[in-house]
Amino acid sequence: MLIASISGIRGTVGGKAGEGLSPADVVTFASGYGAWIWQHKKSSDSPRVVVGRDARISGPWLRDVVCGTLNALGIDVIDLGLSTTPTVELAVPGLEADGGMILTASHNPKEWNAMKLLNWKGEFLSASAGNEVLALAREGVTYADVEGTGTTTLDDSWLEHHVAHVLDLDLVNAEAIRGAGLKVAVDAVNSSGGIAVPLLLQSLGVEVIQVHCEPTGDFAHNPEPLPQHLSDLTKTVIDSHCDFGISVDPDVDRLCFVCEDGSFFGEEYTLVAVADYVLTHTPGPTVSNLSSTRALREVST
Repeated sequence: MLIASISGIRGTVGGKAGEGLSPADVVTFASGYGAWIWQHKKSSDSPRVVVGRDARISGPWLRDVVCGTLNALGIDVIDLGLSTTPTVELAVPGLEADGGMILTASHNPKEWNAMKLLNWKGEFLSASAGNEVLALAREGVTYADVEGTGTTTLDDSWLEHHVAHVLDLDLVNAEAIRGAGLKVAVDAVNSSGGIAVPLLLQSLGVEVIQVHCEPTGDFAHNPEPLPQHLSDLTKTVIDSHCDFGISVDPDVDRLCFVCEDGSFFGEEYTLVAVADYVLTHTPGPTVSNLSSTRALREVST
């Protein structure tokens, strides 16, 4: 299966071009995005694009094809290696890049992969920009000559930069967390969250019990963080007497908690709890999308 939309391209890996996510399809779509980057770059210099990926088994070849295609268009690539969606979003403006690409199929099974596209602000493309990319991909593009070929540079420091950024937020009371003596179990479903989440927690003095944190890409269970998929995490929280457990999806843009008694504290509650905390300290308007819980309206009024 292959699905191309304004938000990117996603599909099951393999099969014929146009029927599954194949190298040919990746070249076509990455070329359209690269051409769009050239049209919207911020300076007279050659454009730069940040690329990061989750730990899916197909990730290495997908990264190689994407980076090679962008280089062939004369675009320099900064490869973050194994990363998270929020980290790539932070790195794009942090590195003053012209755009970013996240190679992940989010909570979909390991057979899937995808290309998510960002603008120079580290934001997902608008509908109009996404349509421009699709049109450029259909029309075909002109590649650079040998003198204009771009380069790819590895910079795997951005998970550490991201953690430092979080710790520097005014509303994060790092000293209080360090003094709490917390023990937390983490289920990262064998993806990049197995690097990122323990790194954050350990920097806060939290004892971390790791569950499926090896970033092999061979997901130990369905990667969507729902109660029926988190039996290993629940058992670990109870058996290890943890204060709570954390589950993230493969690209770490979804999170839920397991309470100390094994009960589930899902995404519809985590967002509300954080919004309530933030608004208590910094009152103001809130913005949410249509997939967010309506309970956000209650805490923002």
